Amino acid sequence: MSEERLAVYGIFNVPSMQSLSGWNVVRKALSPNQACSKTELGIIIGAQVIFAFLFWIIWAPPIVPRPLEVVHAFQKLWMRDGLGVELAMSFMVNLEALAISSIISLGLAYLSVTQFVRIIASAASKLRFLGLTGLSLMFTYLTPDGHWLKVSLLVFGMTVFFVTAMASEVANIPKAEFDHARTLRMSEWRVVWEVVVLGKMDVAIETIRQNAAIGWMMLTMVEGIVKSEGGVGAMLLNENKHMLLDAVFAIQLTILLVGLLFDYIIGVSKNIACPWVSLSLQRR
Repeated sequence: MSEERLAVYGIFNVPSMQSLSGWNVVRKALSPNQACSKTELGIIIGAQVIFAFLFWIIWAPPIVPRPLEVVHAFQKLWMRDGLGVELAMSFMVNLEALAISSIISLGLAYLSVTQFVRIIASAASKLRFLGLTGLSLMFTYLTPDGHWLKVSLLVFGMTVFFVTAMASEVANIPKAEFDHARTLRMSEWRVVWEVVVLGKMDVAIETIRQNAAIGWMMLTMVEGIVKSEGGVGAMLLNENKHMLLDAVFAIQLTILLVGLLFDYIIGVSKNIACPWVSLSLQRR
């Protein structure tokens, strides 16, 4: 019985060796809008990881610490210097700031259907051009302690970008969707709930995902400004001050892995809450 006939009956559903040939995988990897199987995707990712690792070992500049040095530095930081505790503290600060900024930003974006709040949301989006360095002094006077100074700086940095993205999505909703809801004899606030809030739930979760990454990236800088509570940012700044590059790389890689894990969790949550999103994607 041929391979195609076995695949029809579900007996043989493994990609053929011809489809997994090196040239075919390279062609799919470099061609636009190509769908790759999980096996082919694994081959591509594995090849890229191996190349990056070889580049790190062989071709990286001498100043860059090698993998074994980074592993030893990570063991010291984790076992002796309390990297795990500092990491958990930083993660909770980022989570707190993300929750506050999401409430503020989604409220402004959803209420931008009114002219009054639309002006406020537009003004808030313009503040994204300001730098945090000049605002830290003002927030120092407005906040009661170092913890809330860190949170307020993160909330400001995330909110201005969050409002910009979500308000734009709300403004670009087609008029036909509002009219369709009105034909069902919904009140205007019910139309806002169904079309704006529920209809853009997937966009809201994706924007939260992006802003979580922005906050996680800003966190090390904010914790460098406020060192009273510690955190990975203060630890990173201290190791960088003493030119301990192996420890710096270990902390940076830890921050990267935790950020990727959190990003993955939010992505899975979006797929669970909004399973219809994947139906409209091109590459499947």
